[in-house]
Amino acid sequence: MAEKFNHTLPKSPMGEALQYTIPRWDNLLAYLYDGHLEIDNNLVENAIRPNALGRKNYLFAGSHEGAQRAAMFYSFFGTCKKNDVNPFEWLRDVLERISTHKANKLNELLPQNWKNLRKQTTLQ
Repeated sequence: MAEKFNHTLPKSPMGEALQYTIPRWDNLLAYLYDGHLEIDNNLVENAIRPNALGRKNYLFAGSHEGAQRAAMFYSFFGTCKKNDVNPFEWLRDVLERISTHKANKLNELLPQNWKNLRKQTTLQ
C-alpha cells in the first residue's frame, strides 16, 4: 500500500482515500481478529436514528421539562425494543400498577425487569 501511496497524487481521489486509510489500517483490520466485531457501524447508527429525530422534536416540546419527559419516554421505549417488550402493553401495565407498587421497588417496573415481574404475578 505504501508503494501505491508514493505514486499517487495527494489530492486525487485515490490519494485522499489512502491518506485516510493508512493511519487507520490496524483499526480497520481489527474486525478480522474478532468474529464479533462488525466492519461498519450501521447497526448502531440505525439504533440511534430515532434519538436523532427526537432531538429535533424536543425543540417543540413546549418547555425544558416537557423535552426531558419526552426524552425519558424515548429511553423507555428504546429499552422496550431492546428487551423485546411491547411498549403499549408495558406502559398500560405500569400505569395500572404504579400507584400500589412499593416505592423502593420501582426498578421492577423498568422494561428490562418487567417481563420477570409480569411472570411472577401471573403465577400467583
